[in-house]
Amino acid sequence: MKPNRWIDKANLAIDGIIYSVKTQRHMRYHMVAALAALLTGLIVEISRTEFILLSMAIILVLVTEMLNTAIETTIDMISEEYHPLAKIAKDIASGVVLVASVGALILAYLILYPAFKESLTKGIWNLRTVPHDVLAFVSLAVVIILVIIVKALIGKGEPLRGGMPSGHAAVSFSIWVAMIYLSGSLPIIVLCLLLALMISWSRWSAGVHKPSEVMVGALIGAGVTFLLFLLFR
Repeated sequence: MKPNRWIDKANLAIDGIIYSVKTQRHMRYHMVAALAALLTGLIVEISRTEFILLSMAIILVLVTEMLNTAIETTIDMISEEYHPLAKIAKDIASGVVLVASVGALILAYLILYPAFKESLTKGIWNLRTVPHDVLAFVSLAVVIILVIIVKALIGKGEPLRGGMPSGHAAVSFSIWVAMIYLSGSLPIIVLCLLLALMISWSRWSAGVHKPSEVMVGALIGAGVTFLLFLLFR
């Protein structure tokens, strides 16, 4: 049955992402590489434009890998036996991923290597100051990637319903910690904390998540975001 509610559609979409991470070894490699690239981009001196280009390269690789998985799955469903056209379609889909990956590697090298070399000259231990808005979005991206990887590895529950950890708690507490640094306003910080607590409590009280799953999600969201702001603010 085709889902009608937005939350059900989002659940299926994220389920597809988690399936890709769970079943495709290269997708897991890409996720780890995305984390490494994002964190390296925080450490070395790159401009906001370069960071945007790096982020777009990461997104392109992840999107092409998921499309490749979708094409391969569809072909296997249609043609169970070997067919030369099916092989060509799979090869082309894999080629798209290869082109995107090579392009992303070249772009990452052109952006990160000169900055990394300069950081080594200045002293890599002197972490630079990163704008708070950049830190907020990178922290949120890192938290989401970590939640997806953990959910894919554990393999219990649905992406937006059940399973370890609670994605809702992770995202809401990541936003709360970011607002501490972004707003500087006590009323806003308190309201964001109350909202994060309400979201986490709703997942628990509705029986969607166990208390441990909510707590782990909250710790991941708040802990990762606080650590990145502590290091780079």
